[in-house]
Amino acid sequence: MSRDPLVIFTPSGKRGRFSIGTPILTAARQLGVDLDSVCGGRGICSKCQITPSFGEFPKHGVTVNQTALSNWNSVEERFDQKRGLTGGRRLGCQAKVQGDVVIDVPPESQVHKQVVRKRAEARDIMLNPTVYLKYVEVEQPDMHKPMGDLERFLMAVREATGHEGLELDTHLLRPLQKILRKGKWTITAAIHQGRDARTPSIVSLWPGYFDGPIFGLAVDLGSTTIAGHLCNLSTGEVIGSAGLMNPQIRFGEDLMSRVSYGMLNTGGDIEMTNAVRDGLNQLVQDIAQEAGVETSQILDMVFVMNPVMHHLFLGIDPYELGQAPFALATSDSLDLTATEIGLAVAPGTRAYILPCIAGHVGADAAGVALSEAPDKSDDLTLVVDVGTNAEILLGDRGGVLACSSPTGPAFEGAQISAGQRAAPGAIEHVEINSTTKEPRFRVIGSDLWSDEVGFDTAVASTGITGICGSGIIEVIAEMRIAGIVDASGLIGSAERTGTNRCFAEGRTYSYRLVNSSEGQSEISVTNADVRAIQMAKAALYAGARLLMDKRGVDQVDRVVLAGAFGAHISAKHAMVLGMIPDCPLDRVTSAGNAAGTGARIALLNRNSRDNIEKLVRKIEKVETAIEPRFQEHFVNASGLPNSSDPFSTLRGVVNLPEVRFHGGKGDKTEGRRRRRAAR
Repeated sequence: MSRDPLVIFTPSGKRGRFSIGTPILTAARQLGVDLDSVCGGRGICSKCQITPSFGEFPKHGVTVNQTALSNWNSVEERFDQKRGLTGGRRLGCQAKVQGDVVIDVPPESQVHKQVVRKRAEARDIMLNPTVYLKYVEVEQPDMHKPMGDLERFLMAVREATGHEGLELDTHLLRPLQKILRKGKWTITAAIHQGRDARTPSIVSLWPGYFDGPIFGLAVDLGSTTIAGHLCNLSTGEVIGSAGLMNPQIRFGEDLMSRVSYGMLNTGGDIEMTNAVRDGLNQLVQDIAQEAGVETSQILDMVFVMNPVMHHLFLGIDPYELGQAPFALATSDSLDLTATEIGLAVAPGTRAYILPCIAGHVGADAAGVALSEAPDKSDDLTLVVDVGTNAEILLGDRGGVLACSSPTGPAFEGAQISAGQRAAPGAIEHVEINSTTKEPRFRVIGSDLWSDEVGFDTAVASTGITGICGSGIIEVIAEMRIAGIVDASGLIGSAERTGTNRCFAEGRTYSYRLVNSSEGQSEISVTNADVRAIQMAKAALYAGARLLMDKRGVDQVDRVVLAGAFGAHISAKHAMVLGMIPDCPLDRVTSAGNAAGTGARIALLNRNSRDNIEKLVRKIEKVETAIEPRFQEHFVNASGLPNSSDPFSTLRGVVNLPEVRFHGGKGDKTEGRRRRRAAR
């Protein structure tokens, strides 16, 4: 029996089957995908632009052929001729379903723009940037002293700086003479001095006296989001921050899906490299425009990222990272020019990439280590950078251990029935009354709770569009506290929970968070949503416990939640779900975007680059994929909180009801799930 084609939208992860000939815009609207259109599908406004992806997608279980969409029609041809369509783009109102297809909705086509919450954290950083300015006066040419302008210029700069081996970037040789004469034989040079063993280079020139400003960009290149912070290299001030979704999401939400895409599709790794570099160039343009500076003024860049992103960014096939022994092409830090990695900035701009720690523990974890300095702590500190792939550090002055854990994209709102990325209208905080089981919530873009006067007016422009990562964590934790979900992760029936918000859905039950009668689309939490969070948090907890095993401890003194997601969840809700090991709640803190902070430290203080390179060599790496106890911890941690850690800290803070919902529709599903987890 033939089935209708499957249409999968990224980055939302929403999917559904539609009959052949269905316009992509229609499919998006029926699934609740955030795809803009104001012209009624006539191909006039261009707001519904989408990017189809072709090839094999094992994560989604589909192979997308070039014939998956209808051919270009006259409307698209006319629009492309008059206004231009970016290569690979289609108009969603014109492209029609012909087969299984993966559709990416770019940020500019979304009504509710993504909120990338990797803000720059306040931090005192000792300024010692790699790029600085030097003004010199150059001896004028003399027929009796046959020496070239370059040699006389270098002689003046070397004398002023004391750098005998200083060199000029070759791209500056052509304009040098004009600049010297325009400045009447005075000139300002931007000098890049990396590590002491490296030869300093002149990377930019200005006629006469120039006192800046010049800028540097610190970039956290995540698998889901890319965030950048533009800094004044003279003052250290963050003058602009911007973020966007990683365009690679259309090739797979998690890293191994992207590795698989490269393995199964010829040239797939190059395709993903081009996508992320295009995204970075867009980020550079956005952040420079926001700050009112020219991209030519950005002369230094620092990057942190996980190992798969590291390889794809550099144009290296990540194939070896998909199988044991997970060998990196290189783990050392890299000093490059930005143009070598396809970035559209000044020709002399330098790019520094922090070292990777291990095959699955990347430069982002090194950035976290630089920012949070567990090696300098008297307390045994657990640092968890929560994301699609969680990086975990455990250490004190006695040493540091590190591992990564494959949490998947559920914490980002993906794989959740009503899940979405953080955007205006997304539910981000939830409270449930333990007696009435009635919820109240807050959405991004409003400070009011849903039961407060003025809430409806405050969200009228955005609506209530779904649940983001912090929202799904809080609602499931609140459901556990209220007795709506039991310790095994099963949602109870209306009779057992005492609320009609619980309703049967297939073989299990769901909890209705937003009623359609409230003037919004219905938003519910399904048992599959609970399972997705259980699996994600179990992986996170198992990684942390594995490091504790290696250290020979059962408790830690302090827990630091890092990452954009970690910054927006409460310690109480994280503990209720068992995301992190037991720890006094007042000793669980947020570090915000610690990886990005580490990148900013490395940007503004060149000595910190030497420091992190030395520390990385000392960190003990633990590979979760080959550790037998990881699976044991994972199975134990699938409960809420889990079946092995007493979580004594929660006593007196919250009361977790002793309810069990076995014996109903969920019995067979639960039994199969436990058997799969045990295997």
